[in-house]
Amino acid sequence: MNDSVARFAPHAFAILRIVVGVLFAMHGSQKLFGTPGDKPPVELASLMGVAGIIEFVGGLLIAVGFLTRPAAFLSSGTMAVAYFMAHGFQHPLPIINQGELAVVYCFVFLYIWAHGAGIWSLDSMLGRNRAAVAV
Repeated sequence: MNDSVARFAPHAFAILRIVVGVLFAMHGSQKLFGTPGDKPPVELASLMGVAGIIEFVGGLLIAVGFLTRPAAFLSSGTMAVAYFMAHGFQHPLPIINQGELAVVYCFVFLYIWAHGAGIWSLDSMLGRNRAAVAV
């Protein structure tokens, strides 16, 4: 890759981590608090309530880059379960069963788990992210 572009890879990854984390947290806040939007909150002691907690807390942790690897791993697994429980039985192709977002979240979080928090993260500030040191 062209070195003039490759030098921005850590920054692009940090922006990806932050944006995806915030968007995932918003899914959780919709389930837990009914906002943004006007959906009623779900029951906390339900499967959707547990998913909402994981989405909200996991998304915030990923966005700020704190405990990033465990949060990303748990979030990835949650999205895999969500896909197979809510979409996979309808049709095998995500484009047809409307499970694309769950699949994308699952694999983006799996990549974040493998990569680590990177720059602009609390993990790197605390010295807990070896990937940020190597950059």
